[in-house]
Amino acid sequence: MDLVMARIVGGMAFGAALVLAPVYIAEIAPPDKRGRLVSIQQLNIVLGFSVSYFSNYWLQGSLSSGAEWLTETNVWRYMFGMECVPAVIYFFALFFIPRSPRWLFTQGKKEEALRIMEGLKGKEAAAAEAVEIEASIAASKKQPKARLNSLFDIKLRYILLVALILGVIQQITGINAIFFYATTIFEQSGIGTNAAFAQAVWIGIINVVFTLIAMALIDKMGRKPLLLIGLAGIVLSMGLTSYGFKQATYTLSKNAVDKLENIDKTQLGSLTGQTFDNDVAFKNALKKNLGAQLYAKHEGDLVKAAIKMNPILILIGLLGFVASFAISLGPVMWVMLSEMFPNYIRGLAISAIGFINSLTSWLVQFIFPWELANLGNAITYLIYAVFAVIGFLLILKFCPETKGKSLEELEQSLVGK
Repeated sequence: MDLVMARIVGGMAFGAALVLAPVYIAEIAPPDKRGRLVSIQQLNIVLGFSVSYFSNYWLQGSLSSGAEWLTETNVWRYMFGMECVPAVIYFFALFFIPRSPRWLFTQGKKEEALRIMEGLKGKEAAAAEAVEIEASIAASKKQPKARLNSLFDIKLRYILLVALILGVIQQITGINAIFFYATTIFEQSGIGTNAAFAQAVWIGIINVVFTLIAMALIDKMGRKPLLLIGLAGIVLSMGLTSYGFKQATYTLSKNAVDKLENIDKTQLGSLTGQTFDNDVAFKNALKKNLGAQLYAKHEGDLVKAAIKMNPILILIGLLGFVASFAISLGPVMWVMLSEMFPNYIRGLAISAIGFINSLTSWLVQFIFPWELANLGNAITYLIYAVFAVIGFLLILKFCPETKGKSLEELEQSLVGK
């Protein structure tokens, strides 16, 4: 229960930062650099993932090498505990950032707002933008006070539709299942636990590299082209991953069984020499013979001993998926959410879409182990590819291009569309 409550509190804190950061950055950034600057949030997220993969790999390696301070029962505590370091740094760093000029204008603190804007953009640009902001605030005062039901105003229907498409597609294509279960997925390809942790490190590296590429391209190519390129890449990479697992066969030879440790070989007697052409049948047979608890403890070793497939296909597929996501849906969704909604409802709208995005993420992560156990690896990744095809078609039809326009210009062009 303590662990569950701690994760809930951590999730609330992360969710708040996830929503507030792009809103703040969009409000202080110049239009021609807004995409790149808002993408910094995504870069920091993927840097965090990368560091966590490295630290987990190091902890797992220390455990395997016999470090006295690590055991199988406490290693996960150290993995979670590492989160305290960036959290503390983030907390103190927040005291050094200025307040949002747009928010200051709404509070009547024009002088402070102008001083901050001049420091960020120069006097001339600040003065010009101040006129736009004041006009936008004056217009927003004629709007009813922003409430949750305001999101369903007919004037916001188009923006809300695009935002919902982006928020759901970003997660339903399976990115957090890949991030959070990376080592499990690599274990399923038969490479073993330590190698799985090592390959998970590559996911972090690829994620960072392609997020940087997205930052370099987002204000040049635009948002929509990156989304379409990324979704096409997700379709291909998830299709390759599905194909790789579809080709796998599972045979526990007598020689392989003899090499297994801490398992009663007699319990595997009826399975020795038997070939299975899909992972679900193989795992169900193991659970029946060993019991669910013993099977779970030795799953990686058993799969490694029995599987016959090309693990390189899985590595290429997963790295291709992460690269495609990092160059598109990862940063671009948050950039577009911070741009499309009008000033008077932006914070509430992004919070609502962020909640739906997080709920979709939770559902994907919650269902993923069930999918592996009941549908198998091949069908699970094929489902993600199908969702990416649907996302590609929806983005192609409905998504606008927002690059290079001020927030006030976008409000005029998108509200009521």
